[in-house]
Amino acid sequence: MAISEKSNQGLMKAIKRMHTLVESGDLERVRASQENISALLKHRELNYEPFQVGEIPSEWVSVKRSHMRKFVIFYCHGGGYNTGSFHYARSITNKLSSTTSMDVLSFDYRLAPEHPYPSATEDALAVWDYLMHLGYGARDVIVAGDSAGGNLALSLVLKLKEQKRILPRGLILFSPWTDLTGSGKSYETKVDVDPILNREYLDNAIAAYASGQDLKNPLISPLFGNFTGFPPTYIQVGSNELLLSDSLLLKKNLEKYF
Repeated sequence: MAISEKSNQGLMKAIKRMHTLVESGDLERVRASQENISALLKHRELNYEPFQVGEIPSEWVSVKRSHMRKFVIFYCHGGGYNTGSFHYARSITNKLSSTTSMDVLSFDYRLAPEHPYPSATEDALAVWDYLMHLGYGARDVIVAGDSAGGNLALSLVLKLKEQKRILPRGLILFSPWTDLTGSGKSYETKVDVDPILNREYLDNAIAAYASGQDLKNPLISPLFGNFTGFPPTYIQVGSNELLLSDSLLLKKNLEKYF
């Protein structure tokens, strides 16, 4: 397990570009703007193969050159559980595919407030099952996600663990949102320096996604999960992020089980 606080790294920059629209209070406008921008994110050296898992829109991203087909990356997009899509996530899935030479599967889970918890987790599990039915083994898959997608990645693996299923090969988390109770110090110390998120945005996202729920439920706030037997986990976060504590506390909790 490793953690990095170099916010100028390429993938962190990609995540920052993805979230520049969170300041808008018009949810539909944000979603539409993200889809308009996503048209610019196609890369000529990559293949994009759309498909459906039931009613869940999904996409394979792969390099056009010879590449590794045994292992795949299962990607959960960010966006506070109320925005985002696999189209908009291409700023990250493009990089993951091109740098690892792995196929990347990403998908559009149902969004809040129309579809609050546990809709996203149910959709992630359905896409996971689809991947298993294709013939991949759990140990052939690396689960990844950013922000709320990092939350979903952790929630998915915790759900698989709850069902006593084989867990994935590893986890890659970019600025994961792990604690919806906001108990970490960075929610106070980084409030004036985070270039993307603010507490009002997070509070609105929580109200849309988990209103009336126990926010300490590990499937909502994975920070409070039991990580016995968890796969190796890589965490990347910026030192000025509101979610810094979410990563640092997760790292501390994971280390108890390794």
